[in-house]
Amino acid sequence: MDPPTGSSSEAYDYDLLVIGGGSGGLAVAKEAAGLRRKVLLLDLAAPSPRGTKRELGGSSLNTNSVRRFLQQASLLGKAIQNSQKYGWRGKERASHGWRELVEAVQQQVKTRSLELKKELKRCGVFYLNARAEIVAPHTVEVMDTNGSKRRVTAETLVIATGDSPQYLGVPGDREYCITSEDLLSLPHPPGRTLVVGGSAEGLESAGFLFGLGLPVTVMQQHDLLQGFDQKTAQKIENHMIVSGVKFLYHCSLTKVEQTEASSKEVVSDDSAATPQQFSNGGLQATIISKEGQTIQEDFDTVLLAVGRKATTDDIGLECVGVQRSQDTGRILVNERDQTSVDHIYAIGSVQHGCPSTTGLSVHAGTLLARRLYRGDSTLCDYSNVPTVVLTPLEYAACGLSEEKANLTFGEANVEVYHSHYWPLEWELPGKNKNSCYVKVICHIPDHERVVGLHVMGPSAGDIVQGFAAAMKCGLTKEQLDATVGIHPGSAQVLTSLTQTQRMSEALMMRGNC
Repeated sequence: MDPPTGSSSEAYDYDLLVIGGGSGGLAVAKEAAGLRRKVLLLDLAAPSPRGTKRELGGSSLNTNSVRRFLQQASLLGKAIQNSQKYGWRGKERASHGWRELVEAVQQQVKTRSLELKKELKRCGVFYLNARAEIVAPHTVEVMDTNGSKRRVTAETLVIATGDSPQYLGVPGDREYCITSEDLLSLPHPPGRTLVVGGSAEGLESAGFLFGLGLPVTVMQQHDLLQGFDQKTAQKIENHMIVSGVKFLYHCSLTKVEQTEASSKEVVSDDSAATPQQFSNGGLQATIISKEGQTIQEDFDTVLLAVGRKATTDDIGLECVGVQRSQDTGRILVNERDQTSVDHIYAIGSVQHGCPSTTGLSVHAGTLLARRLYRGDSTLCDYSNVPTVVLTPLEYAACGLSEEKANLTFGEANVEVYHSHYWPLEWELPGKNKNSCYVKVICHIPDHERVVGLHVMGPSAGDIVQGFAAAMKCGLTKEQLDATVGIHPGSAQVLTSLTQTQRMSEALMMRGNC
């Protein structure tokens, strides 16, 4: 049923119209409706080139939640192996069922998406699974899934359409490659996989698949984990290499082809299902090295993780003069999340030059609605935003990387405290001694204020979450040292750091390490 038109404001059908049903769009819509405003939310994400559909909830539901499920599936396999040292005995060697995982995760995503729709209804938000295009300053053309169109007006518009995986633009990439969003659309295990890109998305996918016992190769095209602390990124890379993940350096993918012998029909358990073509052991990747050497190698799956592009095309931004970055397509905003058009705002990963996490999008959306309809003046603080990379050895960070801190304050004004540690629960199985790592970056002239905090180890995201609040309050190294650690627990290592990076480098120079 179509939502009614007509509003408390006689000039417009709605007080607020939100384009995009991701975490930020949902947050601003629900908060505005709770403040007794009439709100319409439009969300119709196009499927991926491989046909994978996205549910309501954006990246928060379709990508981020799935990331955690997949990481957990991988970690459970390792836990089963380590359980023998804790006295557990298994009669048979554990094996993984790909179909069971896919069905469970897909069902959970659908269930949570349905719950979101019910929550919107309870909050009083009108929701349409429809495509939106701005055709005039306050007018949006709505096209539903049947192709029928109508126009609605709103006093204020919010763009929260998120982003989607990029493709390389090489022959065969859209026909035969997948992205992380397509991973759970495969009806069979991915087999031998080439992951193109050293982004967080790429390393997470590689770690998950390797944890299931699949051979994985990562083709690193640029710096590993760009934007993150590079010394910590190297430690993650080393951990994955030692575990058995293969890395290719200074190479580029130029073509992906499907071999004739590999094409096979896959039919679901429903005998009436239409057979579909899936590659099974027959993708040939053409790779060119830095020296110009051409390599052709066979894989079962090629997964692209080469960045994400803002979903801002074809929604009419140019029609009303909303300015975007020419390089990224992301929307230029001011400190109030306001675009170049006064009544149009943008939040989430469509913003240019701002960090993007689910938690940040929710926070920004909530604050925006309160500024618009409650008279609040609190702006979203885009600094010290905690984030997590769900690699096999989890990595979480808040604040500046070491490289960024040196660039901002000067290397002489930065002190880096660091330490390796061994989680107590890893000691019995003798697992990965000294592979976990913490780093605290301090600004010396400002009473050694903590400007960056990095943790690499189990549950790193949960550890950093608590310290992120302290950093918002201006945490100093002295205050961190005065904090009582919880024993037994991994986070206590952050309260007793004495070794600086300068000291470690001096020891290495003298050959005493």
